[in-house]
Amino acid sequence: MPDETRSQRPPSHGWRANVRALAAALRTAGRYRSEELPPATVPNPLRPYGERRSLFSEMLDWMWAPLMLVWPLSVTITFLVAQGIADAPHDRALAAGLKALASYVRIDARGVTLELPLPAEELIRADAADQTYYMVLGLRGEFIAGDLNVPLPPEAEPPQLGRVRFRFDRLYGEEVRIAYTWLPVPEAPTGAQPVLVQVAETLEKRAQLANEIVRGVIIPQFIILPIAVTLVWLGLTQGLKPLTALRETIRRRRPDDLSPIDPRAAPEELEPLLNSFNELLQRMQQNLAAQRRFIADAAHQMKTPLAGLRTQAELALRQSDAGELRRSLRQIAEATERATHLINQLLALARAEHQATDLAAFTAVDLAQLARETLQDFVPLAVARGIDLGLEAEPAGDIVGLPLQLRELLRNLVDNALRYTPAGGGVTVRIRGGAGCTVLEVEDTGCGIPEAERPLVFERFYRVLGSRSEGSGLGLAIVREIVQQHDARISLSNNPHARDLDFPGTLVRVEFPHLAQPTPALHVRAGSPLPPRAAH
Repeated sequence: MPDETRSQRPPSHGWRANVRALAAALRTAGRYRSEELPPATVPNPLRPYGERRSLFSEMLDWMWAPLMLVWPLSVTITFLVAQGIADAPHDRALAAGLKALASYVRIDARGVTLELPLPAEELIRADAADQTYYMVLGLRGEFIAGDLNVPLPPEAEPPQLGRVRFRFDRLYGEEVRIAYTWLPVPEAPTGAQPVLVQVAETLEKRAQLANEIVRGVIIPQFIILPIAVTLVWLGLTQGLKPLTALRETIRRRRPDDLSPIDPRAAPEELEPLLNSFNELLQRMQQNLAAQRRFIADAAHQMKTPLAGLRTQAELALRQSDAGELRRSLRQIAEATERATHLINQLLALARAEHQATDLAAFTAVDLAQLARETLQDFVPLAVARGIDLGLEAEPAGDIVGLPLQLRELLRNLVDNALRYTPAGGGVTVRIRGGAGCTVLEVEDTGCGIPEAERPLVFERFYRVLGSRSEGSGLGLAIVREIVQQHDARISLSNNPHARDLDFPGTLVRVEFPHLAQPTPALHVRAGSPLPPRAAH
């Protein structure tokens, strides 16, 4: 069975938008910590317009704003309720006066008369605060008694015998409350109307009672409101103390202390933010560890070729024979080429380890076309070493990836295959569709990789024991980083098509998630003008 390495992506959390944006900004700042950016060039995702507000002020404002809207609304509702409360007892008193007035109306064959004693009339008009008016109309709408200017009921309103009705109207420029009713007429002649009786009263007493009710409700609110604001202020101050304690805890940490913060020591609402901050610290630890490891590895690996270059240069300076001088210069050129290859591999590994994984950077990639363009760069090397280099691509779906990183992956796989394949051998890059994925295979007829060492070849600077190649030991480490970025699978095995037992070859298989419709079939053999060789 092939040995497989499966990439794992960090889990994503469904945090709020502002927490995710804050974590992304902090991640970017941590990743490029060696390149200090001016504060103005790093926008704050929580304050897109540049304003600076404290959390205390923000919470206080959000409490004040509804309060300032609710308080006037409360005053208005209180006033309306007070008016309703004030109207009820006065309406009952007005209805009692109306019924008393109606009891003195006499209806007989001679017509309608009002026999109102003087004490009763004085009683109706006895209220000093309000003016009271009354009116009585006869069978044909003629005026019988009272005040002729009292407004009549709406014409569209049908008479309701014996029922007391109320309405607001105006009399002598003042608003009045009118109670009215229609009296039934027994044995009424043809064309006769019910007798209308009305009593009108001004609204001074009602307004006084309503104002007293409003004052009784509003004045305590003016006393309670400052107390409530003070209590809210104290409550917010006490509630934000855990934030202050957390700030002091972070401020007292040493610059090199990247240990996680215990979220249990903070309020529950801050746990998502602290989890995000702890993940940021973990990424920073990983980045710093990768930087230290890269610097240590680069220093260690560059020491040998630089020392060799210096030795070869010193030998060349002491040579007097032209032939020996040319040999020394040739060795210097070869050492320079190896050092250049090592530096390029180190830089490629650094780029692969720190490549951004933002989804916006990924795009649909035609892997067959990318492989064809990449293999063209290796044709001269394959011809020079006498190796048959070919590409066999069946219809396969596009993949989602980073084109530059995928090109680097192909270059490293093909470069490794050419380095470990002797002259007369073959290297084949094969692309085909799989079960829900696109498969990339690079096979060679080289010396192969022992099964026990296959998990180790993905480590940086590891080289197979007994290998005579001058590789840097970074090619498969770079491939592993790129495979992990693309959430793909990679496996190593012997070449099933190899025929020489001394050269079992190597088959590298990478499975990318499938995306789109297949691309046209492609068969190309490089290094020879002959037609494409049949697939293995």
